[in-house]
Amino acid sequence: MNILVVGGAGYIGSHVCLAFADRGDQVTIFDNFSSGSRINIPKGMEVVEGDILNTEDLKAIFSRKWDGVVHLAAFKAAGESMVEPEKYSVNNITGTLNLLNAMAAHGAPPLVFSSSAAIFGEPAYLPIDEDHPKAPENYYGFTKLEIERFLDWYDRLRGLRSAALRYFNAAGYDPQGRITEPERSPQNLLPILMEAAAGMRDSVTVFGDDYPTPDGTCIRDYVHVSDLANAHVKAMDYLIREDKSLKVNLGSESGISVAEMVEKAVKISQVDFSRSMGARRAGDPANLVATSQLARDLLDWTPQYSDAESLLSTTWKVYSAL
Repeated sequence: MNILVVGGAGYIGSHVCLAFADRGDQVTIFDNFSSGSRINIPKGMEVVEGDILNTEDLKAIFSRKWDGVVHLAAFKAAGESMVEPEKYSVNNITGTLNLLNAMAAHGAPPLVFSSSAAIFGEPAYLPIDEDHPKAPENYYGFTKLEIERFLDWYDRLRGLRSAALRYFNAAGYDPQGRITEPERSPQNLLPILMEAAAGMRDSVTVFGDDYPTPDGTCIRDYVHVSDLANAHVKAMDYLIREDKSLKVNLGSESGISVAEMVEKAVKISQVDFSRSMGARRAGDPANLVATSQLARDLLDWTPQYSDAESLLSTTWKVYSAL
């Protein structure tokens, strides 16, 4: 298949590109490189520099025929979205509408969309399934939920089939070591721990040890980025085979606490980096764990690398080489 990956030079995007290429698809990356890395682009892969905010760029790329499109071109820092909502409105919402309009005008190829567990907000029950109430607690999550609603309308009015993949905590790196440059200014726990182990930051702060969990720290569901990438391939196949849209949660279904992850990071890196305890952060739920039963049923998707050992060892391999 001929696949266009919008935002394909990013952390998740580069892994998605590998997953499609590994099974023989022709992949083209469309990226503005505001956060993506040219180093992580697989050799021989076509790159088109462009921006989803530029309708002429989109018109040019969609003058070509695509069997499928993957959309990962979003800003994703939840905290930043609460301080700079305008930035997230323009890029995430306006940019996505530009993309959908261009796709609708050029044959409406199927779309796999990078959504987020942030659409759910504070859990009303666990594990979180697809029918869980949607009440995002940050503006980033709001933009993802609004885009899912736009996708529903474009499906109904323009026949544009889509798969909204609701990631939980993406982490890890390609087990084959083909992605070598880490994320810029990471906001997530694992790369922050690895930066501390690699001497790139002085210490790590754990936010809160008084949650109603076994060790008092937050519990999160981590899913390996290569498992996520595999889900994109399976979702695209589903859209083409079934000709109908879907929304699924993607998680490992097993929670790991922050304290557990810190200790495992020390063990794997063999660096006893400095860490301290801080106060809780506003909006941090005690426990977020998914059920991915629907993804198993519809996509035959099962995580292969989402255990703590694989998550941390593949990440440390990248950071220890810096």
